[in-house]
Amino acid sequence: MMLESLRQSFSSYLDRLLSRGRLVLTPDQARKDLGITRRAFIDAAMRQQKKGNLIMPRRGFYVIVPPQYLALGAPPPSLYIDSLMRHEGHPYYVGLLKAAELHGASHQAVMQFQVVTDKRLPKIRAGRSVLAFYYRKDMDEVAEGIEERKTEAGFIKVSGIELTMLDLLRYPHAAAGLDHIATVLSDLGPRLESHTLAGLSTAFERTIVQRLGYLLDKLGFREQTGALHETLSRFRVLPWTELEPARTKIHVVKHQPIERDERWHVIVNRIPEIDE
Repeated sequence: MMLESLRQSFSSYLDRLLSRGRLVLTPDQARKDLGITRRAFIDAAMRQQKKGNLIMPRRGFYVIVPPQYLALGAPPPSLYIDSLMRHEGHPYYVGLLKAAELHGASHQAVMQFQVVTDKRLPKIRAGRSVLAFYYRKDMDEVAEGIEERKTEAGFIKVSGIELTMLDLLRYPHAAAGLDHIATVLSDLGPRLESHTLAGLSTAFERTIVQRLGYLLDKLGFREQTGALHETLSRFRVLPWTELEPARTKIHVVKHQPIERDERWHVIVNRIPEIDE
């Protein structure tokens, strides 16, 4: 195949895939469809990457950039995250602040596309988007809290409201701090299913359940936390935990707590502020 002919053929191939609603490209399938060598595919793909028509978020996984997303450098991750994680061979769900945004909590713009999976993966920068991955070993334990959502390119898995709440307390560093967490909880609280939350909470650390329960009570959702509180009855003595534990115990000045919540056994040194 002549070089110019290959360039035109590969470019036309990408256009054909887009016309069929396909954004994802694998080397093996492209080589089979075009009848080209591995070297020829790599050269053609690199040319399209330089033009901005193709990106490679992970080795061996290519995403076509439709014309409407050329200025952004990549399509939104929601259009290819399901295919990417199938390529990786690991379960996943879109979670944390990104899931909260998808559920309608949008006080602040979400800077990262946050994904929970059972493999430790580095961040991926794709155009203007950053995909950040958070590790959870026992994905099966929270399967009931994951739902599917339709996108332009298929479906994605997203944490439901209850799983999103628990995760925000489990990964506070990914949630922009306690004030932001409380703000998101106040947005999602009216749609909280109490028994779903209680069932999922058994897959989380005790301290997370205590902190979440305390915050939901303070935000006016005490009627929905009864079942969650019952899950703590398995502890004969419920240990005390801090609402906002220090990341390090070195040089931490201990202040007199402003509250010791007897229901959840949570020590409060600062009441979180809600963004209006």
